Amino acid sequence: MDLIDANNPAYLNKHDELTNQAYRVLGVAYKRYDEKPTRLTEEILESQLEFAGFVGIIDPARPESYTAVSIAKQAGIQTVMITGDHLLTAKKIAEDVGILTDGKKAMTGADLHEMSDEKLARVIDDYRVFARTSPEDKIRIVKAFQKNDEIVAMTGDGVNDAPALKAADVGIAMGGGTEVAKEASDMVLVDDNFATIVQAVEEGRRVYSNIRKSLYAMLGCNISALTIVLISLLVGWGAPVTAVQLLIIKVVADGIPGMSLSIEPVDKKAMMEAPIAKYTSIFAQGLLVKIVEISIVFTGVTLGAILIGRLESIEVSQTMTFIVLGLSTIVHMFNCRSKESILKLRFLSNPLLVMTTFIGALIIILLVTIPFTQTIFGFVSLRAVDWLWVIGLSIFPLVYIEVKKYFGLF
Repeated sequence: MDLIDANNPAYLNKHDELTNQAYRVLGVAYKRYDEKPTRLTEEILESQLEFAGFVGIIDPARPESYTAVSIAKQAGIQTVMITGDHLLTAKKIAEDVGILTDGKKAMTGADLHEMSDEKLARVIDDYRVFARTSPEDKIRIVKAFQKNDEIVAMTGDGVNDAPALKAADVGIAMGGGTEVAKEASDMVLVDDNFATIVQAVEEGRRVYSNIRKSLYAMLGCNISALTIVLISLLVGWGAPVTAVQLLIIKVVADGIPGMSLSIEPVDKKAMMEAPIAKYTSIFAQGLLVKIVEISIVFTGVTLGAILIGRLESIEVSQTMTFIVLGLSTIVHMFNCRSKESILKLRFLSNPLLVMTTFIGALIIILLVTIPFTQTIFGFVSLRAVDWLWVIGLSIFPLVYIEVKKYFGLF
């Protein structure tokens, strides 16, 4: 295209001024004819044009994007902009929303073409904006991050985004995008809002954390119960509880309350933690050690109930063991809710857990105190001193973990 005065410094300065204000800039030109042309071709139409001016189009980021980018950064998530816009426009928008900070840089597709894949992988962490890119550029960017063991989520809406969406670990198509993009993606963002992605990450962290909490709650109790049975049989004490009694504990004190932990609200510090590395075991970050530790604690308090009860009779021992196994398991559910002390948590923030633990404790107490159920399940009445031992042993795991939390050892 041949524009008259196209290289006028005043025009170029105005162009840069608009792009630096995050405008998408279109140049407008025209051509005069003294009479109606008989032949119209691309070459004729695009020669000897007179420059008329610029049209600046603003497409501002959504207000919630500023907060979303900030939250993502706190969560250890790098937000990268890949766009077909002019470099100056892209840089301005990226700076405004907080993507281009901390000395990070921007480059164009032309700069990208001059780099080998190996060099790109080495330097890509220094860049947060890629402008004037092609579909091939997007794939190279995705693979460069993946070479550095990064988990890459890619968003896009057009046909030309499909290859990169397919190559990414998580392809996210826009709800208003093309069917090709949606087919190539792992999920579709219905509201086309970046903030929703950040909210999804937070929800994913909540689910993952709650799975770990449920494992901590249920495995600790089950391992200790198995250990108690083995110890009792090995030393000749017989079964510490009957099969039916153990089944009751597993249902009302362990299973149902443990599942209630799965709806625990998200931790307020969830989006301040670093992402978990790829292929990390769910038992990592000390969870396996915690399970073994609390299993030992449960085993100790239950052995205490067995020994104290056997000073009176086998039946009293079984009754006390049943109560301690059940109530200590229920109490431990509140240990599992958070790394914070239970005194700092909103008690009713998980009403289902409160309800299931209350009902479970009530069932256990009623079973050992009502004469009819005592006869059916093999329980006997306990003295007041026995109840004091039972209560003390049952709350010991809670006190033990609270002390560890107080000293920052949990």
